[in-house]
Amino acid sequence: MKFSSIALATVFFAAKAQGFTGSSIKPRFGVQAHSVLKMSTATETDKMAALATAADEARGLAMDSIAKAHSGHMGLPLGAAEIGAVLYGSQMTYNPKDPTWINRDRFILSAGHGSMFVYSWLNLAGFDLPMEEVKNFRQHHSMTPGHPEFPSSEHNTPGIESTTGPLGQGVSNAVGFAASEKMAEALYNTNDHKIFDHHIFTLAGDGCFQEGVSAEAAAFAAHEKLDNLIVLYDANEVTLDKMAEYTQSEDIIKRYDAYGWETYEIDGHDLETVEKTIAAAKASNNGKPKFIKCNTIIGKGMEETEGTNAAHGEAGVPYVDKAKENLGLPVDEKWFVSAGTRDFFSEVQKTNAAAYGEWQKTYSAWKEANPALAKQLEDSVTDNVMPAEDMIKEIPELKSGAEATRVSQNKVIQEISRLVPHYISGSADLHGSTRNYIDGGGNFGSGLDKTYAGKNLYFGIREHAMGSIMNGFAYHGLFKVSGSTFLVFVDYFRATLRVAALSELNRVSYILTHDSIGVGEDGPTHQPVETVSGLRVIPNLDVFRPADAEETVAAMVHSVTHKKGPTALIFSRQNVAQNDDMDYMARREGALKGAYIAKKETEDLDVIIIATGSEVQHALVAAKDMPGARVVSMPCMELYERQSDDYKESVLPSSCTKRVAMEAGVSGLWYKYASKVVGVDRFGFSAPGDIVMKELGMTAENLASEIASMS
Repeated sequence: MKFSSIALATVFFAAKAQGFTGSSIKPRFGVQAHSVLKMSTATETDKMAALATAADEARGLAMDSIAKAHSGHMGLPLGAAEIGAVLYGSQMTYNPKDPTWINRDRFILSAGHGSMFVYSWLNLAGFDLPMEEVKNFRQHHSMTPGHPEFPSSEHNTPGIESTTGPLGQGVSNAVGFAASEKMAEALYNTNDHKIFDHHIFTLAGDGCFQEGVSAEAAAFAAHEKLDNLIVLYDANEVTLDKMAEYTQSEDIIKRYDAYGWETYEIDGHDLETVEKTIAAAKASNNGKPKFIKCNTIIGKGMEETEGTNAAHGEAGVPYVDKAKENLGLPVDEKWFVSAGTRDFFSEVQKTNAAAYGEWQKTYSAWKEANPALAKQLEDSVTDNVMPAEDMIKEIPELKSGAEATRVSQNKVIQEISRLVPHYISGSADLHGSTRNYIDGGGNFGSGLDKTYAGKNLYFGIREHAMGSIMNGFAYHGLFKVSGSTFLVFVDYFRATLRVAALSELNRVSYILTHDSIGVGEDGPTHQPVETVSGLRVIPNLDVFRPADAEETVAAMVHSVTHKKGPTALIFSRQNVAQNDDMDYMARREGALKGAYIAKKETEDLDVIIIATGSEVQHALVAAKDMPGARVVSMPCMELYERQSDDYKESVLPSSCTKRVAMEAGVSGLWYKYASKVVGVDRFGFSAPGDIVMKELGMTAENLASEIASMS
């Protein structure tokens, strides 16, 4: 049943007058009541007229930019213009002069192909996105790339909250934003001062909901009662290839009802309905995230293509002038914005500035009353942590015997949580195996033994959503988050990991255990051989595979101190020996450089053995009877490559060309450093791990034999 929130507002206020509470209202099941509410004031009428004008002018900006670029997606900016007008012109609280204000409402364009939607509204709303940049849409070094990109070292577009390219990522990121905001409320709001109370909005299309990641994230959001999340579904019945009915037939409202969301269905072009529905969703603090199905016409205003899949892309470019004429926009003036629209948004900015000013007063009072909490929040916002070289000294020597690095990691994560208070961690239903539970940290969420202040997140068996939700936490900008699963399952969220690297999200790290064929009995489905190398080829991602407990300290410390991009932490299931012949601090310091000499030759250098992870122990044993052998532990190729040329030469001198590398994984990448590689270029098999390792050549004896065969 299509339902206007005008009806909702009418029923709601009538009910309140009779003493009923809002919780008794069922938004989907009211009665159509457009004729009931006829009491709009002149001011409200003027506002709606201004929003309607702004919506059409935003359409014009999108058409002109896409036409100039001869590239882009026109359908969403034209079809969802009224939604943008309401969000930026009425319902969102933000301050363009302080675009990173911690209590601003967040807007994420999940359907990122429609990027001219958000660029148009950021310009109109007063963000520092000049019209020249709007005109340079999709051009090199512009602030308006083809899909929205989170500010990074490449560029900065104020008002862009997350990088949304792959469909479904943005709406799933929004779940992470909402969870992070709930955590902030629980940690920092007091009875006297509420400094966090914002909402998370995301606009998504059919493609976002067809991608499975959004389903995983929606289930998590409902289960954890993230009622600060408002998803706006641009329901235009179109996908790129065909009309949506060609590939989907489910009742999406019923699907979200079943998850446990509060659902609405409205006319997405009726400004008053859109505004009242969003206002009602914001006011509903009932423990349910909000899903608003906005029925729209894709490419609205362009008669030749509107309502068809041809409107999705730039097919409407030839019809831009006619469409602008139909909308009442000047044909000869490109990128037209009327003085009235500029004046309207100037008033919006004043209203938002006033709210911002009131918040600043509240924040100042809160800060004065809670100095320790304020220091913690400020450190969290600025991601203020001690340098890695200092942090490794704060963690006591582990003095471990032979143990799996996943077990060592469990010891280290407790120290990391102590040293970095805004560090949190979670798992895709594998805490018992991945061992990344923060003792005494509490469990995040609603109900049972959970609290929104909890440091341990239970994502359920949802690796893809875990990755997207973690990105949302990082984009939100308050917490450092790690998430765990078995290494072999990282491909379930590789797309989210790639986006984290692209966005340089240093607040994210991945705890990936059961790292090789040493997994054993579970067989080749659970024995990653190609996965570590597959991660190493992703730019901005540091991949750490530590050899023992002390290298694990360095890996974990690096993951919370590195300032550009995420870190993948690769840990073993099986026990590994400790290199106790070398000082523990020297191992930590060496690992922080990506590679170091784990055993120096005692005679003239003859051969260099390079190894990583569980294979370093084999390299050390093999080298015992080779006085001319040097063993180099290389836990992180990427970090080693960033060292000075002098340091790299000291570890791997170019004069020694007889080099062999060893890792229980595919051999390809190691030929950058070695002329011979002892690797595993096939899938494993089901047997005890030591048998699999031995049969596939991961032993000191085989390594020594391979070295002996070298000329």
